[in-house]
Amino acid sequence: MSKNEVSHAPFSYDGLDRVMHEKARLGLLTSLMAHPKGLAFADIKQLCGLTDGNLSRHLQVLQEAGLVEVTKGYEGNRPHTTCRLTKTGRRRFLDYLAVLERLVRDAAKAAGAQDASASPLHILRA
Repeated sequence: MSKNEVSHAPFSYDGLDRVMHEKARLGLLTSLMAHPKGLAFADIKQLCGLTDGNLSRHLQVLQEAGLVEVTKGYEGNRPHTTCRLTKTGRRRFLDYLAVLERLVRDAAKAAGAQDASASPLHILRA
């Protein structure tokens, strides 16, 4: 598909990054966005409702993409893993959220053609 054809595909949402566009990773990124100094592995696990193995795998994917930084160390004699968004990860996630917002507006506008008085969230919940 040529660039011109892509520009005429308003519903392609090219900014929906597949690395981020997965339920567990969205939760993980959102939790880290809310905690800029980072979170302990156990805290993320609890916040996102993931098992150790699932969380480890999702963190690995995000780390390989340069979105998340994982620091391993010790607190006392116990292993301690801390995770935080990288500057690039924060920027890319904000860009991703902007595309999601556009998607929601477009969907609400399309649904609003059927019910012009309804709010965007009301339309999407119907």
